[in-house]
Amino acid sequence: MPESLDRSAAQRFRAEVATGRHTGPTAGHCMGFAQANLVVLPKNLAYDFLVFATRNPKPCPIIEVLEPGNPEPALSAPGADIRTDIPKYRVYRRGVLVEEPASITHLWQDDFVSFLIGCSFTFEKPLLDAGIPVRHIELGRNVPMFITNMQCRPAGVFHGPMVVSMRPIPGRLVAKAVEVTAAMHAVHGGPVHVGAPEAIGIADLGRPDFGDSVPVYEGEVPVFWACGVTPQAAALAAKPELVITHSPGHMFVTDVPDSEVQDFITGMGGFRGGRG
Repeated sequence: MPESLDRSAAQRFRAEVATGRHTGPTAGHCMGFAQANLVVLPKNLAYDFLVFATRNPKPCPIIEVLEPGNPEPALSAPGADIRTDIPKYRVYRRGVLVEEPASITHLWQDDFVSFLIGCSFTFEKPLLDAGIPVRHIELGRNVPMFITNMQCRPAGVFHGPMVVSMRPIPGRLVAKAVEVTAAMHAVHGGPVHVGAPEAIGIADLGRPDFGDSVPVYEGEVPVFWACGVTPQAAALAAKPELVITHSPGHMFVTDVPDSEVQDFITGMGGFRGGRG
């Protein structure tokens, strides 16, 4: 682990979340550590979702899959509890959002299988380090997210459109933003679209489907990355009996340094987990 990063910082942040001291979006917080989206499903739906994620790696890059009934992501955040360590969750029943609790302990079942999926918040520190502004962090807002007309490859009961996150990038820095993020496949990689939001079914950048709107200034280009909220769009389309996710922008902070997340995923070295 890089000397400048102390894993206890991620642990302290999760403790703040679990005790209700941090309740908002996680963009700009605990920077330097990989963040993750959450999908929790009954075991009978887990294989369908695993295939869906495998067929759609841009919006659904898997970081870790937990054993049925186990709430501890022992590889990416030993000692953590995905039932309490996310600021806000979403509970979908038959495609309807019915609850946004601060904990899902009361809903937990022994057959639940949890998926942690890479999040683009992870590459925001590398973007900033490269001199590329990140508007929603500047403004203290959640990232804007949009449902597009780009369809995911279906698998089992799961199907639906891709969701994207948008960041306004100065035109002269778009190529650099693509370069920085393209290397980080574990957290969505490079953009799926640049400019012309109407070409992917976005009618109004000022009205995101999830998150907060941000201004796009003159000389800036809207750049769109695949987003881990895509499984929520799939849940709305497929209407399974029960799906639990994070609330958009309210992520799970892992112990994995953003600079090592690719090695963590490929098993080629880098992050070394463990307690203590």
